[in-house]
Amino acid sequence: MVFAALSLALALSGCATTAAADDPTAALSNAEIRTRTVENGDTIEEYRVAGQLRAVKITPARGPVYYLVDENGDGRLDTSKGEGTVSPVYFKLFSW
Repeated sequence: MVFAALSLALALSGCATTAAADDPTAALSNAEIRTRTVENGDTIEEYRVAGQLRAVKITPARGPVYYLVDENGDGRLDTSKGEGTVSPVYFKLFSW
């Protein structure tokens, strides 16, 4: 019985630590956050470090939260190779 409780506690603590790893805004220190809500109910949070746009977190009225990230620090949201002008979108599907 003690072994089962210990196993469950370890499993839950592992799940709690992986949720923060999926958030690309967690690594941004001293970020200025600008939040706005658009007409359809979506919330947009812009993360700026030293005046440069580093990440955007979009929380739709319906659906999962997703992120647009500036990978190389040039102030523009990056596009994936081979996908044209479409910015990469990171969906957070599960969290505890």
